Formats: sequence, C-alpha cells, structure tokens
Amino acid sequence: MSPLRIALYQPDIPGNTGTILRLAACLGLKVDIIEPAGFDLSDRNLKRAGMDYLSMAAFTRHVNFQRFDESVATEGRRLVLASTKAALPYTDFAFQPGDTLLFGRESAGVPESVHERADARVLIPMVPETRSINLALSVAMIAGEALRQTGGFHCMK
Repeated sequence: MSPLRIALYQPDIPGNTGTILRLAACLGLKVDIIEPAGFDLSDRNLKRAGMDYLSMAAFTRHVNFQRFDESVATEGRRLVLASTKAALPYTDFAFQPGDTLLFGRESAGVPESVHERADARVLIPMVPETRSINLALSVAMIAGEALRQTGGFHCMK
C-alpha cells in the first residue's frame, strides 16, 4: 500500500493550503485537493505560504468529491475524516499505511454525505470553550501521529 495521503475538501484559505503543501513536501506525503476551492490555486498567498516547496509538493486536483471518492475506492484506501463532530480522539485511532486523511473546509467542514462516506472519523480533543484549531495545524497534528504510528518517519532518516 502506498503511503498516507492528505485530502483537503474545498479549502477556503490559500495560506493554509500553501502551508499544508509545504508540510506534505517536507514529509513526503501526497495531497488531494477536492474542488471547488475558495480561491485560485495560483493565488499569491498560496505561493507565499508554500514558499519554494510548492514545486516539490505532489498534489492532485479532483473536480469534485465524487471523482476523489472514486480514486480512493480504486486504490483501496481508508478515508479517515478529521471532524469536530467525531467522538474518537485521533491519538486513540489505529492509523494504517495507505490511509487518506480528509480535512474539511475552514468555514463549513464537510457535508453529512461525506461524514457518512468516511470509513472512520477522528477529532482533536480541545477545551470546551473552543471551536476549532487552524486547518494547517490540525493537518500537522494528525498527519504526525499517523506517520508515527505507521513508521512513516523511518523512511526519512
């Protein structure tokens, strides 16, 4: 099975997407961008956040969720959704090589149909008075744990 992947469902903020692409390039992860995005992928804020790592980032654009889901199914990947509506902390979840880590829009998350499609849903535990963590930070936290569990950091030595 191929390594973990990061998927962004209709991202809204170019700076977050650029930061995630930079993170993925540094960790050797591929990224799926499910359109429509809330910005043009040539946006200068995306380029500023991604810096010179954007040329190293491996990402695939999907015209919609259906096309993305077809690729996940064809490759036999599990779809692990990060959601504030989930009950299972990401640190208690058993990640597997080949998982696709799906993150929703900054403004609205994902629709219920995507929740239902996910093979698993995980959350980042937070203090009750807070709503959410920045998307790029959430990706870094969950991807880091998934790489730790699956031995993904060992290939970087």
